[in-house]
Amino acid sequence: MEEQIKQLAEDCSGEIAAATSENELYAVKVRYLGKSGLISELMKGMRNLTPEERPIMGKIVNEVRSKLEERFSVRGKELHDKELEAKLASEKIDITINKKTAVGKLHPLNAVRKRLVDFFVSMGFDVMDGPEVETDYYNFEALNVPKDHPARDMQDTFFIDDGILLRSQTSASQVRYMEKVKPPIKMISPGRVFRNDDDATHSPVFHQLEGLVVDKGITMCDLKGILDLFAKHFFGEETNVRFRPSYFPFTEPSVEVDVSCSICHGKGCKICKGTGWIEILGAGIVNRKVLRECGIDPDEYTGFAFGFGIDRIANIIHSIPHIKLLYENDVRFLKQF
Repeated sequence: MEEQIKQLAEDCSGEIAAATSENELYAVKVRYLGKSGLISELMKGMRNLTPEERPIMGKIVNEVRSKLEERFSVRGKELHDKELEAKLASEKIDITINKKTAVGKLHPLNAVRKRLVDFFVSMGFDVMDGPEVETDYYNFEALNVPKDHPARDMQDTFFIDDGILLRSQTSASQVRYMEKVKPPIKMISPGRVFRNDDDATHSPVFHQLEGLVVDKGITMCDLKGILDLFAKHFFGEETNVRFRPSYFPFTEPSVEVDVSCSICHGKGCKICKGTGWIEILGAGIVNRKVLRECGIDPDEYTGFAFGFGIDRIANIIHSIPHIKLLYENDVRFLKQF
């Protein structure tokens, strides 16, 4: 019996070495070491041995089985590595960069929007956007613009149905935010808006970013401070900010905000139309009626709001003469950025 075991071990070792794949090796292992394998079948003959011979044969069989297991393991790793190397070679993909292929970049409008959002987020503002198809209530009435208010004539609105429209300003998001979040509030609302307006500086579809701060003791000085930091960050440290009295139904008092021209530094050029100043946004102290409509006590809290066109900021920063250039996707134009 001992000779039979040694012969099986030699035969098995030879087949292990001859195996050319992991599947072949597995078949050899099952044939010799499986539950119904050759060695297991041989072990059944131990019942015919004397009690003194059984422990000796058992030790021999266990040593043979252990050595074979080790050989299967070593050969298995060799075959696995070989098959993996062959597979990688056959499935090789050339991932080197073709330097002649143009590399995409952010659209100038998206790049400016990202810079704007990053700036205000760094100052602690939350970011929120609302639906582009809005109700008349959020777009107008909640902002102190009732149906018969003449301020509605200031905006040529796209109406879809009675009481449903394409939002003409992202201020609607501010109202929705104030309904859910109570002071202190510090948020911006960037997004796409729609107006029936079309010329060199206006588009039926454009982008706004509006900001809102509501807390105890907020004044016009806080508004001036935020906008001054904003202007210096985007147009240069020498930029000055100027407030001019204006009118918006949702703020009182209201102001138009100008920055000194970054091209001529206030001396007058074609960009600023000889004035030395460029209008960039509207702002003001939030109207008491708007706060009250949103469930905020105007006797306890005050706030300021501001809003500007992201497209306009992009035009100023990059000296783009016509807003339509931002939407035509002319590669010759976009390559400049």
